[in-house]
Amino acid sequence: MPTLSDDLREELAGISPTSDCDRLAELSGLFHVAGRAHLRGRGSVDVHLDVSSSTVARRAFALLRACGVRSEIRTYPRRAFDQATRYQLLVEGSEDAYAALNRAGVLDRSHRPLRSPPGRVVARRCCAAAYLRGALLGSGSLSGPRGPHLEIRTAEIDGARFLAGLAERLGGELHVQERSSHATAYAKGTESIADVLVAAGAIDLVLGLEEQAVLAATRADANRLANADHANLVRTGRAAHAQLEALHRLDVDALPDDLREIALLRLRHPTASTAELARRCKPGLSKAAAYRRLRRLQELSRL
Repeated sequence: MPTLSDDLREELAGISPTSDCDRLAELSGLFHVAGRAHLRGRGSVDVHLDVSSSTVARRAFALLRACGVRSEIRTYPRRAFDQATRYQLLVEGSEDAYAALNRAGVLDRSHRPLRSPPGRVVARRCCAAAYLRGALLGSGSLSGPRGPHLEIRTAEIDGARFLAGLAERLGGELHVQERSSHATAYAKGTESIADVLVAAGAIDLVLGLEEQAVLAATRADANRLANADHANLVRTGRAAHAQLEALHRLDVDALPDDLREIALLRLRHPTASTAELARRCKPGLSKAAAYRRLRRLQELSRL
């Protein structure tokens, strides 16, 4: 069964970059969160991209091909209890690859990996959104609908801080947390997550999340109202029972007119609420006045 993370990747992978700068920025986001550079000696470097989704692997392959870079997709089972399939794109060092990865801010001119891209890669708003989209594709995860949580994993804290700054530029907010083996940029709550996803272009998923949040809130309100109604019924029933017990100890015919009226109404309508009894009095009473008369009857029964 597809998860919210799967839905997020599918929607983001369906967004077509409209310019070369967007393609380079998205590649940059992918490689900075899920890529590794491997030295082969004499200044030669291979770059590997490791992702969990075939959708993301195909998207990265298409982006590299559009930039004139050849790559190869391989699969391997993850070293975990579920043995889930992982996808790895291998980019062998070549002049074309070096040039494209340098323009994407993944490698510097000496083929060394950069911790974050230079400002030119994300200078335009569309490029900043494309970089965020690439990061979400590479290592983003989304859980919910209860307690929704969005997270982008990075190797180091600087990468998470870079993503947080980028999200802020785009009208979203990501918090940063450093852990023992990695760092994360994350958001909690439907509204905060929606701001980040809208910035990356995942509009349909945001609409779905907001619809689920509205339904959950409606169900919660209905449950609260049902619980409140039940509690009111219990209180009304207990009060009526106590009042009837009091009346059985009294001589109703000997009571003053005002007390006799409310007493007879209680005997005739044993399950009615105090407000209903107040309306049946002639002339009608306020709920407070009816309550005072019923309380007086209980006091008389204890004398």
